[in-house]
Amino acid sequence: MIRNLNQVSFQRYGAVLSERTKNGRSGETVRQLELGGIPGEAEVFRAKSEVRLRSDTVLAVLSVSLDGERYEHFYLDKPAALSRGVLFALSPFVSRATVTMSYAQEPENLGKRTMEHLRLEHRQRVEGIYTFFYQEKEQGFLFPGESHPMPELTYVDRGELHSVVDGKDLLLKQGDLVFYGPNQWHMQYADIGVAPRFVTISFDVGGGDLTPLLNRSFTATPNMTRLLEQMLIEQERMDLFSRDIILSQLNLLLQYLLRDAAGSGNRKLQTVNAVHSENEIIRRAQQYITTHIREKLSVPMVAQQVEVSPSYLTALFHKNLQISPGEYIRRIKLQESKQMIRENNLTFTEIAAQLQYSTVHHFSRQFKEKFGITPTEYAKSVR
Repeated sequence: MIRNLNQVSFQRYGAVLSERTKNGRSGETVRQLELGGIPGEAEVFRAKSEVRLRSDTVLAVLSVSLDGERYEHFYLDKPAALSRGVLFALSPFVSRATVTMSYAQEPENLGKRTMEHLRLEHRQRVEGIYTFFYQEKEQGFLFPGESHPMPELTYVDRGELHSVVDGKDLLLKQGDLVFYGPNQWHMQYADIGVAPRFVTISFDVGGGDLTPLLNRSFTATPNMTRLLEQMLIEQERMDLFSRDIILSQLNLLLQYLLRDAAGSGNRKLQTVNAVHSENEIIRRAQQYITTHIREKLSVPMVAQQVEVSPSYLTALFHKNLQISPGEYIRRIKLQESKQMIRENNLTFTEIAAQLQYSTVHHFSRQFKEKFGITPTEYAKSVR
């Protein structure tokens, strides 16, 4: 990727000069370099004294390195001075360019090198999605197992789910996720009395290596949970842009997971302990809400259970989930109502009462706002 040339970004290699700087000083040699030739290939030099560079007419790309292995690339739109010992190469930004170079001692020519990564490109990318399901299973369900050529992700949205892969039984709790590799046999089941809800996505990915994600479970961070929620929203919306948005969000989720698996998470503004603490508070709050969803819930009540103030809990939800705790409670109650409707044991009035709605009309109105259909229409669709 080509970076902006400024004093801060370039200070390791030299200095950015004033536009009024002359091409050469007294006693210096001034040369004009015509850049072109094979795309991506450039001659590499080592500065044996300070080297001044100015791009003439069409702009050029300046590639610089301190060790000869890792190069950074800068748009040469201003004059620059390279410090002694810096390795550098010049390439045309498009097809051809001219650069004026001045120096007291001629730079050492180290030969030609292919300059890679002038353009930021995907190392790994989700190429397509085969299946994307939100599954709501009965208590104690059993999926006998399968394998298929594409990798698959499972994320537990509610309850607990056993994931058996390569003979290893992983117990996934709310907020956990697991990956299955291509042709990796796996089965899933729930304990008696547990009715899990989970997301499954099977997909194709190009480049990279998913091996670090296999045969282990992960606890989704708020960022990961938010991506999955946004994917589900886009799946319901499914307009002209939804496909690309869903693919981009899944790709981003994979990168977050691979970074965490590699232990290279970059947390510039917070310590690891602080981030873990925030994630744990949100997770505990979500679990308490889910477990007590048929009770009368309030933000102060949930905050008390996770031992923080209501204002801090609200700030954490907004920061990490982009939603208030009150709205989160409302969404989980409505999701619970769908399960109760499918069970077909209660009237709508009884469901509204069990979920602590003030009236059945209030419940029906919120259901329609959330899902786009009335409880009656939903009941007809699942019976």
